[in-house]
Amino acid sequence: CIRLLFAKYSSRGPALIPRMKIKHRIYYITLFSVVLLGLIATGMFQFWPHSIESSADWTMDKRSVHDAPLVRLPVSSPIPERGDLSCRMHTCFDVYRCGYNPKNRIKVYIYPLQRFVDEVGVPISSTGLSREYNDLLSAISDSDFYTDDVSRACLFIPSIDVLNQNSLRVRETAQALAMLPRWDKGMNHLLFNMLPGGPPDYNTALDVPRDRALLAGGGFSTWTYRQGYDVSIPVYSPLSADVELPERQPGPRRYFILSSQTAIHREYRAELERLKEENGEALLLLDKCSNLSQGAASVRKRCCKGQVYDYPQILQESSFCVVLRGARLGQAALSDVLQAGCVPVILADSYILPFSEVLDWKRASVVIPEEKLSEMYTILKSIPHRQVEEMQRQAQWFWEAYFSSMKAIGLTTLQIINDRIYPYAARSYEQWNNPPVVKWASVNSPLFLPLIPPRAPGFTAVVLTYDRVESLFRVITEISKVPSLAKLLVVWNNQNKSPPEETLWPKIGVPLKVVRTKENKLSNRFFPYDEIETEAVLAIDDDIIMLTSDELQFGYEVWREFPDRLVGYPGRLHLWDHEMGKWKYESEWTNEVSMVLTGAAFYHKYFNYLYTYKMPGDIKNWVDAHMNCEDIAMNFLVANITGKAPIKVTPRKKFKCPECTALDGLSLDQTHMVERSECINKFASVFGTMPLKVVEHRADPVLYKDDFPEKLKSFPNIGSL
Repeated sequence: CIRLLFAKYSSRGPALIPRMKIKHRIYYITLFSVVLLGLIATGMFQFWPHSIESSADWTMDKRSVHDAPLVRLPVSSPIPERGDLSCRMHTCFDVYRCGYNPKNRIKVYIYPLQRFVDEVGVPISSTGLSREYNDLLSAISDSDFYTDDVSRACLFIPSIDVLNQNSLRVRETAQALAMLPRWDKGMNHLLFNMLPGGPPDYNTALDVPRDRALLAGGGFSTWTYRQGYDVSIPVYSPLSADVELPERQPGPRRYFILSSQTAIHREYRAELERLKEENGEALLLLDKCSNLSQGAASVRKRCCKGQVYDYPQILQESSFCVVLRGARLGQAALSDVLQAGCVPVILADSYILPFSEVLDWKRASVVIPEEKLSEMYTILKSIPHRQVEEMQRQAQWFWEAYFSSMKAIGLTTLQIINDRIYPYAARSYEQWNNPPVVKWASVNSPLFLPLIPPRAPGFTAVVLTYDRVESLFRVITEISKVPSLAKLLVVWNNQNKSPPEETLWPKIGVPLKVVRTKENKLSNRFFPYDEIETEAVLAIDDDIIMLTSDELQFGYEVWREFPDRLVGYPGRLHLWDHEMGKWKYESEWTNEVSMVLTGAAFYHKYFNYLYTYKMPGDIKNWVDAHMNCEDIAMNFLVANITGKAPIKVTPRKKFKCPECTALDGLSLDQTHMVERSECINKFASVFGTMPLKVVEHRADPVLYKDDFPEKLKSFPNIGSL
């Protein structure tokens, strides 16, 4: 190309400048070519990934353990300090190495493979690089966290395998760590260890001296875990890779409780055998098979009275699976149990559960103190069936997302550390704990919400109406004064009459939406409308004009502290009629309550889905046919799911509507009370139990009755009885 350009130029040359001599032309061509090649080389050097240490970067594809260079450790090599228990991210970790980057992601450097031996040539590890650690490093090197540029790294991971302390020479391993070029007393270094300690004491953290290095450990106790610094990880189960279990839907199983661990302390086994005697076939107690030869096959078998069971397949046959501490706190059995979708019952005092910094284990397990092993059966029986199914589903998802492979364990660990360094970009509680594909999009079960839902979203008021337009508009006007109201949804239940024109509706400061129903059903008030975007729902009738904005705001504040409860105003009670031998509905003024009227009550929108799609038997159809008792049905549903009573707020015990007549309101009909007693008996029969709980409790605002200036009270306008 260069020659052609110059030839073209030369053809026109005589008209512009005198023709160059041949030797000068060759000189300039050569000079131009050298400059061009220099620019290209400089650009490649500037933008091609490179590093001072990149020539020896970690990659198992290029180098095997046997090809790794040999490093001898002199006897006099320095040994790191034992480990600083006071280390926290702000004292022992240099966050400035991580810096700012648009992706808010730390960069992780893996040291090149080396074979460390002592002065006489004995390796520091009896196993070298295990398959599990190889998988872990490979997963990290293939992830977005990895960098081969040591100068850009925020976190350093040694290629020294310390997963299993049993295979290590503790002193020599510590010396090898200290020889790493970027060690700097362990600053910004991460070690992975699943089997810490050794006989006879079995320490709950790695015994290798490690200075300030972070430890991702598989058996931490509250004594050795450095909160917010170390990461508690699971003990990986090799069966996860070798056994693929068939899919099993949540629900009742053949056994209620199953114990499959083989190395249980004799005192625990004796207690489990006693529980077995008391509860019979509900509990299956397995042990290792003494009549099978030792080997890989025997690891996958369990026996009970000569009968052989396949392991871990048998775990799928039980609702709850016992996970007891062994010599170490962390047990691979926990991973097997989660994989089977069996709810783990964990009895290991002081054990820091894997990834408990971000995972809500209440959703997937039952933790019982070791001293209460004898009460285990009673404790588990008190958990509602619906909650057990949710826990089974959550347990299996925890395994799939965080336990199923060394890759999952390693990347979860790095994500937790990443969230600490970039907290403004950290994953939320929901992202960590909710499966990515949920049955009901954006709906969280209130059983497992954070302690207090956020204040910002507020609540959605759902007003069920038929044709009382004047009363409806008054209700809308009053509700609009509540500070936390986010949206108002009017459910127009009259198919023979159109709702008022848009211009006639009250002007309020929040969105107002009217939904027209296809049939006049009371259950329409509990339908999961797409327009309900908040967690909290206020169900309110179109004639409840007496509640003040302070009463409604206070009710919402109480619900925020108890998002799994029904929170309402007038309370009602169910009683057992000994003469008639059946349940009776009671609406008299009493201090005991077991229900709150949903004519004005707060609840979580999750219960709309359960009411519409999961209500037992024919209860929903019965309610719609009788045009009564939808509030009792909702009370039954919530109490059955949560095992908790509703919460009554403020002194108000009745809804008084002076303008309403007997023709206006359903609840004023003379057959109303008789039918509501029938409802309670009908629903108790369908549920197979009486889930309603009686309490003598009422929530009032602080300073409600105190002789205090009204303007200093948060809720001064609280109505009377």
